[in-house]
Amino acid sequence: MDARFSIPRSEYDQRVKCVQQEMQKDGIDLLVTHACECESANVRYLTNFWAVFDFVGVLVPREGKPILLTGGPESYDFAREFAQIDDIRVHPLYVETSAPEFDKPADAFDFTMILDEIRQRFPVKKIGIANPNIIPGKIMEDIKKGAGNEARFVDAQETIMRCRWNKSENEIALLREAYRITEEGVKQAVEFIRPGVREWEVEAAWRGEVYKLGAEGTSYSVWVTSGPSTFQSLCKSTDRVIERDSMVQLSLGAKYQGYCGNMCRGIVLGKIPDRQLHMMQVCMESLNDTAAMMRPGVAFAEVYDKFTAKLKKNGFEGLNLYGPAHGTGLQEVDGPWVDNRGSMVFTPNMVFNIDIWVADSEFGIRYEDGVLVTRTGLEQLSTWGREILYR
Repeated sequence: MDARFSIPRSEYDQRVKCVQQEMQKDGIDLLVTHACECESANVRYLTNFWAVFDFVGVLVPREGKPILLTGGPESYDFAREFAQIDDIRVHPLYVETSAPEFDKPADAFDFTMILDEIRQRFPVKKIGIANPNIIPGKIMEDIKKGAGNEARFVDAQETIMRCRWNKSENEIALLREAYRITEEGVKQAVEFIRPGVREWEVEAAWRGEVYKLGAEGTSYSVWVTSGPSTFQSLCKSTDRVIERDSMVQLSLGAKYQGYCGNMCRGIVLGKIPDRQLHMMQVCMESLNDTAAMMRPGVAFAEVYDKFTAKLKKNGFEGLNLYGPAHGTGLQEVDGPWVDNRGSMVFTPNMVFNIDIWVADSEFGIRYEDGVLVTRTGLEQLSTWGREILYR
């Protein structure tokens, strides 16, 4: 593999140090993060390990080495092969829902045992839980049992995200490749579209191309919609036959070495209603307008306010779900969101998806592309087909 398409162990060690520095700012003694197959980003950021079937967690003490926890001998062996971390342990609660009673023995640890080890070095008074909305109740109960009555818990998602928002040169190289692969697949999918094919066949054409180019998987559960289902922001490809005089929505993203590309496009077959065509045009213009504004030092709120003003001017006020861009990286939506609810500004090495989604109860369209904020401006990671595409 080309060396620029890999992240060295030293960078994972540096990530742990970054998180520990942020923990010190927040007064956190121990940070606990959790992952499953569909929400793997925090753990993969720290270790390059992703869960399959079982769960996985990483404990980062305020000083010293982190610990990776996963369930059962299968996941233990998997983690030993791929995790960029030395201390890997089995916790019996980190297993899939229908896990067997394993015949192969494995030393097991609970949180009381682990926290007793850490408390030999320093008191654990404040525990931060990253992505607390996805941690299973049983595991959380065991953490609280091990922590005892004196420890208090805080939401620590932003603690780790402050390290993840600005990407390293290695991460940027991986993201460029993820978008290149995604874009080549989109070209193939558009070429395949015609009346009479089914939505899932278009998705399959895209998947075949991106896997040939080295994708490890998809950035999310990708989909192709057509006709009456295009107003749905989230959907799935179905057996629906693509018809003449309709619009097809592509929502497609390839994952490369853990990093996510994503592109969304609308394709017109024949003639569609004027309002739908106007909606597509406004969304495309909004994507280009947003890209033109995204520069270091520009406030998120300024970009958001101009985006919503354009929607209002064109009769689409209130038909957006959120602002015009969001961070991306190890997840297709990696935060932060570009809105007017805070004081964030764009800074170099932030990577975003410009994500323009507008829909009413009849029509919907999403145009989406990746961009990198540089020291002097913006690098666009995907641009092909940024027009109303006709087939």
